Formats: sequence, structure tokens, C-alpha cells
Amino acid sequence: MNVQAMKKVKVRDKEFAIYLKEKQIQKAVSKMSDEISKDLHGKVPLFLIILNGAFVFASDLLRKVKLDCEVSFVKLSSYVGTQSTAHVRELIGLDRVLKDRYVVILEDIIDTGITMEYTIQKLKELEAADVRIASLLFKPDAFQKNYKIDYVGLEIPNDFIIGYGLDYDGFGRNLPDIYKIVE
Repeated sequence: MNVQAMKKVKVRDKEFAIYLKEKQIQKAVSKMSDEISKDLHGKVPLFLIILNGAFVFASDLLRKVKLDCEVSFVKLSSYVGTQSTAHVRELIGLDRVLKDRYVVILEDIIDTGITMEYTIQKLKELEAADVRIASLLFKPDAFQKNYKIDYVGLEIPNDFIIGYGLDYDGFGRNLPDIYKIVE
């Protein structure tokens, strides 16, 4: 990774320009954690983190949530390179009993909505009492499904982005800011 004054970065064979600074991201995460803490006051939710991308967002959000809670992880994939596919692969599955539990899915980004639709269906089959979705980023122009996203940090255009957990072929997740691809 070639970092040039952090206004632009080169990751593998693509160039990316700064899009969202860490301060903007943290403000959105704080707002989401406050909303979740208020909405689920008195409950003990299970936060289900979608790996790999949501790990940075989840870490920051969970340290700010003012609730007793549990945390679990699943690893799903629907991307190849810069393109979303219509097929979701479950790489690491859920290892918790969800019957009658309050579940909050933590996702880094929802674009087409395919991965989240798959996840919601699985959780309903496991008889969760309540399933809520918290996504740091949402691309309304790319969204193809019809379900409610309970907590959205920031709405963004349909650009390919990296940083703050988001990647390009596994690279760029460690950037503290979010960058969009330069066409």
C-alpha cells in the first residue's frame, strides 16, 4: 500500500481518494450506539458481527453501547474483487442458540442487500424474538431488497470504498478513514 499524504492511497492495482474522515465515522458510530442503547434498554441483546468487514465498526460501537450484551460472529461473503455477486457463501457459521433472543446484526455496509436478506432469513429460522440491523454505511441506490434497516450510520452513493474494515481483495481494512475508488 502506497500512502501519499493520506488524501489518496494505492491499494493493489487501484487508486482511492479520501471520502470519510475518521472523525465523521466516529460521530456516526456514537449516534448509533446511543440509539441502540436507548431502544434496547432493559434487554440483553446478542450482537452478531458480520466478518470480516464489520470488525472495526463493531469494536468501536460495542465499546460505546451501554447495555449488558453478548457478542458472536459469522463470516459471510458475496463479493469478488469490486463486484457483489448474487450468491452468499457462509464461511463461519453461528454457534449460539437464538430462540427468543434479541439480536442486533452489525454490518459494515449494505449495498444490494443480498447478504443481509440471507442473514435475516437464517435468524428467523433460528426463532430469534427480535432481529435488528445496524449498518455503518448504506447505499440506497444499490439496495435491491425490501426490509427495514434499523440503524444507519451514513448513507453514501454507490461507489466502491475501502478502509475502516472495508477491503479490496483483502487489503485496505486497516485504514482509519474511508476512501472511494478513483475511476
